[in-house]
Amino acid sequence: MKLSTMKILVKKGDVTDAPVGYVRICFTDKPKGVKRFIKEKGVETLEIGIGKPAEMNVRKFIILCRAVVNVAKTNTCKKIAVQFDQNLFTNLQAVAPARLAQLMAENFEMANFEFNAFKTKPKEGWDTVEEILVFAPDVREVTAAVQKGLEIGRAINACRTLANTPGGDMTPTLLAKAARAAVKGLPVTVTTLGVKEMQKLGMGAVLGVAKGSSEAPTFTILKYQGGKGKPVVLVGKGVTFDSGGLNLKSSNSIYEMHMDMSGGAAVIHAVALAARLKLKCSVVGLIPAVENMPGNNAVRPGDVLTSLSKKTIEVLDTDAEGRLILADALTYAKRFDPAVVIDAATLTGAAMIALGLHASALITRDDTLAQELAEAGESSGDYVWRLPLWDEYADRVKGTFADLKNVPGGSTSRYGGSIDGGMFLWQFAKELDCPWAHLDIAPRMTAAPGDELAEGAAGEPVRLFFRFIEGRSKQ
Repeated sequence: MKLSTMKILVKKGDVTDAPVGYVRICFTDKPKGVKRFIKEKGVETLEIGIGKPAEMNVRKFIILCRAVVNVAKTNTCKKIAVQFDQNLFTNLQAVAPARLAQLMAENFEMANFEFNAFKTKPKEGWDTVEEILVFAPDVREVTAAVQKGLEIGRAINACRTLANTPGGDMTPTLLAKAARAAVKGLPVTVTTLGVKEMQKLGMGAVLGVAKGSSEAPTFTILKYQGGKGKPVVLVGKGVTFDSGGLNLKSSNSIYEMHMDMSGGAAVIHAVALAARLKLKCSVVGLIPAVENMPGNNAVRPGDVLTSLSKKTIEVLDTDAEGRLILADALTYAKRFDPAVVIDAATLTGAAMIALGLHASALITRDDTLAQELAEAGESSGDYVWRLPLWDEYADRVKGTFADLKNVPGGSTSRYGGSIDGGMFLWQFAKELDCPWAHLDIAPRMTAAPGDELAEGAAGEPVRLFFRFIEGRSKQ
């Protein structure tokens, strides 16, 4: 599947100067969502209501940019012209023009994406925007920011493509190949461990989860040496299909579980993006990948696995498999002497119950890191909300017949599930000599109503990772 080849051109002047063939986008103070297509004297105009301009903020600006492309697509407009002028939005005048221009391009690109790899192309072609002409007062500054934004948007869409790919077409082996393809031509080294290598290392948690599938597990390491300091290590859950194992998911829960590798996809494309934009920060990506299936050899409730850290884990629920493979990955991360380790995983439905569909759960014991990630999330649009990781929750993961158990079990097992997942991972992360954070991205696995994005994978947290790495590169 080819990603968008949309062009964004920047020109000095006013949108009324748009050449023939471009549909002009005009913003009005009519209520949000009011859209009108006007054609007068050969000039085509799309009016978009934004409400009161004084109430515009960065969050609303992101959605507005996506709405611009969506309304153009709805009206089959291939070329549109839009005015980029902070004076249109009073509250945005204090925001750096380059930042807004970058956000604009990112979200134009994201809104133009649709996963159609398995669809027959219609004779009239896909309803996508081919070219956007942006009128701005400072062409040079806006042009540079737009090009950067396009690269970020394309990386997000590449992540979405990977996550949307059906499980039958995205096994652990194919995910490892996709990682290698994503960084082809970039200064990134790729190493993939197979079963024998993982057995030699003692990655009993990854291997245990994989036993129920005929598809072999993989463990992929991406290394980008962009700076001289200690690396940022990103860990992404790569469960290419999650049936729940012997604790089989219900029909209502099993659909979309090919996207249970969304964290791994985000790590792959965050590392690739950091290399492509030559950030001056070293980054390591770790992607443990398995298929969680109920085969004859599948791990059973009550089985005990020995992790890479040598801690033993009693498996009470085979559907809590993501934290198992992440445990081995967090232990493996220590060998890179990292500055910080952040994992991303579609870990728990409990995060969705706690936060709804508009923010990922953030769990860490490091207040500085929490603030850093919250700011990166707010500025990028990949929003996060912190949950506690207090000692009071530690007993919930202490094992009865092993050192740890992967879920609390019993009548309270459904309480605070996202925190339980974070507390389990903390038992391994505490051995790192650096700050650690866990992002439960289950709420943001797919686009939410009101996101102005196509159905399917949302591509989070690629933007957050990039902003975080970029911030570190400037320190």
